[in-house]
Amino acid sequence: MTAAAHAEPLLKVHGLELERGGRVLLSDFSLEIYPGEVMMLEGENGSGKTSLLRTLAGLARYGYSGGLQCNADSLLYLGHKAGVKTLLTPRENLRWYCSVQNLPLAGLDAALQSVELTGYEDIPCHNLSAGQQRRVNLARLYLSEAPLWLLDEPFTAIDRAGVKRLADVIAARAAAGGAVVLTSHQPLPSDYPVRRVSIARQERS
Repeated sequence: MTAAAHAEPLLKVHGLELERGGRVLLSDFSLEIYPGEVMMLEGENGSGKTSLLRTLAGLARYGYSGGLQCNADSLLYLGHKAGVKTLLTPRENLRWYCSVQNLPLAGLDAALQSVELTGYEDIPCHNLSAGQQRRVNLARLYLSEAPLWLLDEPFTAIDRAGVKRLADVIAARAAAGGAVVLTSHQPLPSDYPVRRVSIARQERS
């Protein structure tokens, strides 16, 4: 998971200032992530990790300034919320995702099995628990071909075996020349090299 020699960064941030609700979350913040890297954002709750990921994904509804350049032709963002259509089943949600992303359907059931939803494929998501709905969203990782992944707490509501499987998928994305930026309160397995970036909570003025 090392940066490819002479490669252009998939994501470049320079001098970013991020503000939400009149409070500065980040000031003069810069980073670059290259093909083959996994980056973990670390910091206290409220330090701005989720806000940063949403800004990088183009989803921010708050003010920011500075340079932000994404050189990936597509990206996948998974946030705190489940991000599923609750009237649809897990299988239907993934079919919809594959149709939007022009992905083959061949791996759909295997993806649901990987997030421990075997037997729940055809149950409307509004009848599933919050954790199960989140795992429907995580199943997208087993289908996605986007070179850049932005993942906010992806290991929530997953058991130890599921964490290992998901960590393998993240490592495989990097090994294939992609890059992953994530937050997590759970550490990746010790044999997964990760570049750690600390985000300090800004003091109120």
